[in-house]
Amino acid sequence: MTVTATATAAQQAPIALHTPPLPEARPETLALSRPRLQAMSDAFSREIDKGTVPGVTVLVARGGQIGWFEALGKQGPAGAAPMARDSIFRIFSMTKPIVSVGIMALVEDGQLLLSDAVAKFIPEFASQQVGVVKDGKLELVPPTRPMTVQDLLRHTSGLTYEHQGDGPVHKLYQDSRVRSRKITNAEHAALVASFPLVCQPGAEFNYSRSTDILGRIIEVVSGKTLGTFLTERVLAPLQMAETGFSTPAANAGRLAEPFATDPWTGDKVALFNMLEQPVMESGGGGLVSTTMDYARFCLMLRNGGTLDGNRIIGRKTLALMASDHLGPHVVTNGTLLSPGHGFGLGFAVRREAGIAPFPGSVGQYFWSGIAGTFFWIDPKEDLFAVFMSQGPGQRDYTRTLVRDLAYAAVE
Repeated sequence: MTVTATATAAQQAPIALHTPPLPEARPETLALSRPRLQAMSDAFSREIDKGTVPGVTVLVARGGQIGWFEALGKQGPAGAAPMARDSIFRIFSMTKPIVSVGIMALVEDGQLLLSDAVAKFIPEFASQQVGVVKDGKLELVPPTRPMTVQDLLRHTSGLTYEHQGDGPVHKLYQDSRVRSRKITNAEHAALVASFPLVCQPGAEFNYSRSTDILGRIIEVVSGKTLGTFLTERVLAPLQMAETGFSTPAANAGRLAEPFATDPWTGDKVALFNMLEQPVMESGGGGLVSTTMDYARFCLMLRNGGTLDGNRIIGRKTLALMASDHLGPHVVTNGTLLSPGHGFGLGFAVRREAGIAPFPGSVGQYFWSGIAGTFFWIDPKEDLFAVFMSQGPGQRDYTRTLVRDLAYAAVE
């Protein structure tokens, strides 16, 4: 898979041509109920028959072994190709945990601190101000403290996404080239730095383009493109052979595609072309991947930072990442964090056994992608799951459905 536009093959770490599979076992040997896992697949088959999504993959693993892995439905609405275990998906924000692991690898190298100001690496952020709306007008005030690398990881930076609101700062994002795949990571970072912050750094959780800025910091610190760095430090060691910022034309027959119009709302659905190499390698949402590739990333997390003898991140560093970094004093905006949840360094974290309207365990961590992909790691149950689909408008429903049904199978 082509991972960067500028790196040559010689610059990239060697990567396997095919992703090696993970060990599989009968569900019963992993204390998983086969009938209930079959009921999960049946439920998604019903959704596919109803026209909710063209197809899905669902993988459930316990004790480090896969107990259930099915591809259901079709790869896309056009043509008869069935969904396959190795179908390729746009994972959008499931890019964020991979990039977050990458930035923490640089922390472990001693190249940066979580408390470092973002402006130390991207000077344009030194002059950024906070936008405050008074009497319907946008006023600018200085930040009370600098935005830090930790703020970017936990989305308390004061940055935002253009689709997370309709205030004056959001409109500046909406009216800019910030969504373009044809600008560089450096140009994107400078553009984001030119907008006011939506709040003081550290005051609020606002889901944002923060991880795109982390991707640019990786480039500045490492001296490499984001794709090259991720390949060398994460993807190649994990043998995630199918993960990158685009995929070759030879894989055109393996691409999972959504309905052209949302089956529930009738809205047009437009996702990026996975065969097209972007100029901007979006750390917040640019990767494409397969179910097995992402399962290898999850198994590394389950293992405390290692896979097949390759340590990607330290055990204590990962424990820090999978801890809540918001606490009771940070205002949580938006609906992405369900009740009883906080956010760590790249993942949402469950901090209450109840409150949320779906099962899980305290200490569980996870994230998802806007087009319908989802994963979670549950250390208490030694369970992880990867769900893939390309149904943007159905993502909230399918995330909850797969959680309800996978947990129902835990013995």
